[in-house]
This record gives sequence, C-alpha cells and structure tokens, in this order.
Amino acid sequence: MKGLIEVDRFIELRRQLHQIPELGFQEYKTQQLLLDYIQSLPQDRLELETWRTGILVKVPGYRSRQCIGYRTDIDGLPIEEQTDYEFRSQHPGHMHACGHDMHMAIALGLLTHFVHHPIQDDLLFIFQPAEEGPGGALPMLTSQPFIRWKPDQIFALHVAPEYPVGTISTRPGILFANTSELNIHLTGKSGHGAYPHQGNDMVVALTQLVTQLHSIVSRNVDPMDSVVLSIGKIEAGEKENIIAGHASLNGTIRTLSLPGMEKVKNRVSQILQGIQTSFQCEATLDWGSNYLQVKNDSLITEAFLDWARKETQLQVFECNQAMVGEDFGYFLEEIPGMMFWLGVDTPYGLHHPKLQPNEAAIPVAIQLLSQYFTQLSK
Repeated sequence: MKGLIEVDRFIELRRQLHQIPELGFQEYKTQQLLLDYIQSLPQDRLELETWRTGILVKVPGYRSRQCIGYRTDIDGLPIEEQTDYEFRSQHPGHMHACGHDMHMAIALGLLTHFVHHPIQDDLLFIFQPAEEGPGGALPMLTSQPFIRWKPDQIFALHVAPEYPVGTISTRPGILFANTSELNIHLTGKSGHGAYPHQGNDMVVALTQLVTQLHSIVSRNVDPMDSVVLSIGKIEAGEKENIIAGHASLNGTIRTLSLPGMEKVKNRVSQILQGIQTSFQCEATLDWGSNYLQVKNDSLITEAFLDWARKETQLQVFECNQAMVGEDFGYFLEEIPGMMFWLGVDTPYGLHHPKLQPNEAAIPVAIQLLSQYFTQLSK
C-alpha cells in the first residue's frame, strides 16, 4: 500500500463486515473474512495465530526494542437494523450497532500499512471477540498466543457518534466506567386472581424491589460519587386473572470507582434478602458480565494528546468521563496504554438500530495511528 491511496478497500471491507454481525464467540464468518484478507498480505512480513473466534497478528520490526499493541473488537449486537444501507445486515436480529465494523476496517488498514512499511518495533494487532458480552478481553489475556506476544504498550479507539469527523478525544485516567449486569429472578406461588390470599404475588414483590433498587443511588451513594443503576427489562405473569408466581428483572450498574461498585452490589444483596423475607419468596441473583473500568495511562495519554495537537490538523480535546462499559479495561489493567474517541458524525447513538457512522473517519484513523506508531517507534 502506497500511503493511504487504497483506503476505498477498507471502506469496502467495513461494508462486508457490516453485513455479517455475529454475537460474542460466534464470530465465525467474521473471523473467516478477516483471515481471508490477512492471508492475502505478504506472509513473510507477519505471524498469525487464532484464538477461539479471535485473531492475533504480529508484524515484526526491523530492530525491535518493544511491542506496540493495537486492539479492535469484532462482535455485533442482538439488534434489528433499521438503516437504509444497501449493505444492511444479512443476519436478522443482529447488527453492528456499536461501530465494531468501523473498528475492524481501521485495524486492517493499519495492519496493511505496516506490513508494507515496517517500523523499528514489533506491532501486535488483536482482533478480540465478545466485547459486547460475555467478555473476550479477560480470557484472551491468558491465551498462549497473547502471553507469548504480550505488548509493552496497547492502544484502541471507539467511534463517537456525537463528534464530527476529524475529531478525537480522550483523557488521562478513568475514561469509561466499571460495569456489571444485574439479573434477578423471584419465585413465589401462582393462583387465581379472585383469591390473592391463596397465592404469593411476584408482581407486587418485583415492583417493591424495583423501587428499592432505585433508592440505592439517591440514598446510599455519596452524591459526589458517580453511580448509575438502570433496570432495562422486567417480566412477570401469564394472564390478567392469574397471580404471578414468577417475576424477573434485568439491569445494569455503572460506577467510576471499584469501591462504588462493591458498595452498590452489597446493597443490592441486602435489599434482595429483605424482599425474600417480606414476600416469602425465593430469589436468585446473577451479576452477569462484569467489565473493569477503562483507565488510561496518564503519561501515554498526555503524550498522545500533545503529539496529536502539534502534528495533525485534527480537532483534539480532553473529554469527560463516560458511564459506558468496555472490556478493553482488562488490557489496560495489565499493560500501560490508552483508548480514545473517534468522531464519526451521526445523529444516532451507540447501540441504536439506525447508527450510520460516517466512513470518512476510516482514513482519518488509519492516517493518525500509522503516523503515531511510526514516531512512537523512532
């Protein structure tokens, strides 16, 4: 690749990837498409390993002192697409609604550039499955290929719908929150609606539980701490005249501190014990997927921001913390590095069925990171 003259190839790859979104650890077509492209590159300039549905590609440097890692996520979401794309998802009920198709296209562009333009240091490209759940970063960290090629620094980006193309943003320290799913199931005794005293109504128990859960943030958490608890789904009952013997809820917890997460979880458990006693029911609690905070290395992040302000024409600024979750935090727990937002200029937010990122951001990111990794290796 001469410079970035073949960028249309990576836009086309993004469109191909957009059509085959797959859920975590089910990215079989995605992995094959990625492998087909990677294997079309000069094989004497790279080393390749697969791990489950993920891929690791090492590009050796010509006089390596360190290994620079770059991670992209590859999975989609269980969302029915509502865009007007000609290249809409071909998998009903699944969509790349978080921009992972953009992320993969950028990673392929960077990989292609450095295969043809090697730098002094080694590069490791990490195509990680299951970011949206159940979480691929943590188990990938313990895989043999990753342990063998473990980078000394690691980088990643995430599309930002609200920022214009040509804008990047990040911050030293906490960027994204600690997150945990919240899944609770209540079991009581069903019965006829005309005889409520003969049943044990889980609709009443569930409504009380939801009310009490929402009191945690307002009454148990320091107002200066940042905590979000949201209930996104509740289910109960079978018919209007049947006392519901079962009820369940699914939600999410997000905090900007690990002690905050521990406190909220302890309080949830205490409240649930009270619900069981008060309503004489059985309860099960499942925390589901838990993601660690994304905490950028301060020195690396400040150096990146300073370089981008001086050496590029992009709009560069320091953003606020966000309560979104990203399992890239597990990589940053082990390896110094950073993640940044990439502007893609679309009115629809992440996980929206009409998300349509501006593809002009693909060459912006490829050029930015190819220049940065080149200077980082000097």
